[in-house]
Amino acid sequence: MNIFIPLLLGLIIGYLLRIKDKEVNVDKPMSAALLLLIFFMGVEAGKVKISAGWLLISSVVFATLTIAGSLGFAVLLGGRR
Repeated sequence: MNIFIPLLLGLIIGYLLRIKDKEVNVDKPMSAALLLLIFFMGVEAGKVKISAGWLLISSVVFATLTIAGSLGFAVLLGGRR
């Protein structure tokens, strides 16, 4: 629910600025907010304790099976010439 309050507030401010025909450049604040969001997501991800070896092996196996399945399905539907 906390995400909806700033969203609605921004929507109202944007609507009011549109009515007054004022051009407001929000590129720099939006870029800064996005970088902060990515940074804090990285901090939270860094707190999680995982087994990197198991994650690497399972990711490679999953990627390999996904590619093999996609190629098999393409050959099945399209046939080989």
